[in-house]
Amino acid sequence: MSLNSFGHIFRVTTWGESHGPALGCTVDGVPPGVPLSEGDLQPWLDRRKPGTSRFTTQRREADEVRILSGLFEGRTTGTPLQLMIENTDQRSKDYGEIARQFRPGHADIAYHLKYGIRDHRGGGRSSARETAARVAAGGVARAALARLAPDLRISGYMVQMGPRAIDRARFDAAEIERNPFWCPDPVAAADWADYLDDLRKAHDSVGAVVEVVASGVPPGLGAPLYGKLDGDLAAAMMSINAVKAVEIGEGMAAAALTGSENADQMRMGAAGVEFLSNHAGGILGGISTGQPVVCRFAVKPTSSILTPRASVDLDGREVEVVTKGRHDPCVGIRAVPVGEAMMACVLLDHLLLDRAQTGGARGRIG
Repeated sequence: MSLNSFGHIFRVTTWGESHGPALGCTVDGVPPGVPLSEGDLQPWLDRRKPGTSRFTTQRREADEVRILSGLFEGRTTGTPLQLMIENTDQRSKDYGEIARQFRPGHADIAYHLKYGIRDHRGGGRSSARETAARVAAGGVARAALARLAPDLRISGYMVQMGPRAIDRARFDAAEIERNPFWCPDPVAAADWADYLDDLRKAHDSVGAVVEVVASGVPPGLGAPLYGKLDGDLAAAMMSINAVKAVEIGEGMAAAALTGSENADQMRMGAAGVEFLSNHAGGILGGISTGQPVVCRFAVKPTSSILTPRASVDLDGREVEVVTKGRHDPCVGIRAVPVGEAMMACVLLDHLLLDRAQTGGARGRIG
């Protein structure tokens, strides 16, 4: 299988399967001299790991990351970092009955049609377990961004579970860390808990929408046409397992606006140009404007459910598939730290690209 890498200068290659001995990534292009330790990465992995509440898979993984190369005396050397996370709680026997069956809505059949072979144990590479490596790489990116763009902050949260969206009038950033859904609306979070409990008891699952916002992004990141910041962000978010749609700024809703409504008007302020709105999501012409970069993505419902679904097996026989084992009733919950990690990786990559091309030079206004 090829194409397991993303990024241009800051480049990440992930490896490993859901039920293999370990998974991880090779991170290349890290600037030298960045203070880094396993302790700097672990908090991000702890936010993504399974078994943290009754609303996520009960697979018990410590997700302890090890840095095998690229460090000397607590600082990056500029050479590749090798990160490894051991799998310790696999239950491959749970997947014995679907070894020759294809789960509806899952990548099983697509992998088989392409490669003629697939790892049915937890989905192999198609498992959301692969995203642990991305979160580790995102931790590296955050450490580098802390030195290169110290004002930059990244925050992710869920804005919708199934058909139930938050009320933006109740948005409270302090609530994000207080509930298991990374939800900024405490009323919605309580409602989602009851809703998801009912779905779990009904042996079903549901999708979600996650929003990731980066504030303090320097203007000038990205390039016209084939190096757009929003193009790379969209590709990064879409590459996350189970993601089916990505929006920047107003996204699809921009199609319903008039030009006068959609255009972000400008005025001169004490610190320079000030935008009066942010329909563009902080990116114009593929280049950051200095406003917050706003990205949303939709995660489909988990395909592995106990409710029988019509399918076929390897022999072409029609069957009913029931998936046993431990699965997320809403995989969007644990997608929040993954989206944050992908945002960090893309922003660092484009910051390094901009430094290489322009040296940080900027046009002046006023």
